Amino acid sequence: MKTASPRWWHHRVYSRLGIGRHDCADHDRHLDEAAAWLARAQDVGADAGVPAFYNGARGRWAASYPETTGYIIPTLYDYAMRTHSEEFRERATRMAHWESDVQLANGAVCAGTIDAKRLVPTVFNTGQVLFGWAAAYDQTGEVRFADSLSKAADWLLSVQDADGAWRQFGSPFTTHPLNTYNTRTALGLLEAAKAIDEPRYAAAARANVAWALTQMRPNGWLENNDLEDNRRPLTHTIGYALQAMLEVGIRLGETQFIDAARHALARVAACQRRDGSLPGRLDSRWQAAAPWACLTGDVQIAYAWLQLARFDGDASWRESAHRAIGFVQSTQDLATMDPIRRGAIAGSYPWHGGYMGCRYPNWAAKFFMDAVMALREAD
Repeated sequence: MKTASPRWWHHRVYSRLGIGRHDCADHDRHLDEAAAWLARAQDVGADAGVPAFYNGARGRWAASYPETTGYIIPTLYDYAMRTHSEEFRERATRMAHWESDVQLANGAVCAGTIDAKRLVPTVFNTGQVLFGWAAAYDQTGEVRFADSLSKAADWLLSVQDADGAWRQFGSPFTTHPLNTYNTRTALGLLEAAKAIDEPRYAAAARANVAWALTQMRPNGWLENNDLEDNRRPLTHTIGYALQAMLEVGIRLGETQFIDAARHALARVAACQRRDGSLPGRLDSRWQAAAPWACLTGDVQIAYAWLQLARFDGDASWRESAHRAIGFVQSTQDLATMDPIRRGAIAGSYPWHGGYMGCRYPNWAAKFFMDAVMALREAD
């Protein structure tokens, strides 16, 4: 039997004892370390994409992940603008070129990592890369990015059902083909509509979010909203669905979308623990359905709360966001000399929890950066 690595046992023991948290530095230090970790991750592979995660139990990086590399791109452009860093601007542009290199012939983006034996076109993954191409086109004006953007968005419209839902081309790595969190794909289409001035994409985005409202129960809970278990969705997919619903509503001036998202986000806020974290899964009564925290979901929802604070002018949303971000910062190790862990954000807390256990996903660092930058803008 293969013996677990010393690093794995270190995290296992510390997480079980509940002492795997650290003193927090200032927000900018945490932000800089997360950005540096993403840069090191990009440099690991032979291509310009970002590995999906580092597996701490196996001591191994995954292959590059088109979906999440796609939405890391605008985060790095935002960070580059904030820090006046040409390095991060160049990194983001290289990622966007790589995304165009690996785009499928029909315009879609594949499921999973780039080393998959069969590259399957997938709706959600395609929607996430729209963010990257839209940002790259805005930043560089390169026609290649506009072409990739229009091909991908046209494919999404071609496979969208009349009621606004996507029922085809779900990810083969999820249990259910119908996903309410595709509101995040709708938001990607809205980015495409803005970038290349195509109203059809905005109309398709609105139709999908209108459909998502048909999946919402009176208490704000969404049906069909998890990767595996729709009875108790992750805060990660709750965050996808609600943040996108809110932002589409704000950008299109659709009060019904904003009100629905606000209602649900208030129910999530009521679940926040004393330490600032959220239960990693929530059931249909908004009760904790997991003891661990999904760190990605914590910062995604914090970002949505900050958007509401700005839109509503209600400081209580900012306070909830500040506490959630502070919790995630306390799990980010800035003192270790191990470059694989320094600045990374784990999948779960404790480290071996039920979402991406013993792994550091690239999207956790991305959404953490988004939340910290939004919080600093609100200061």
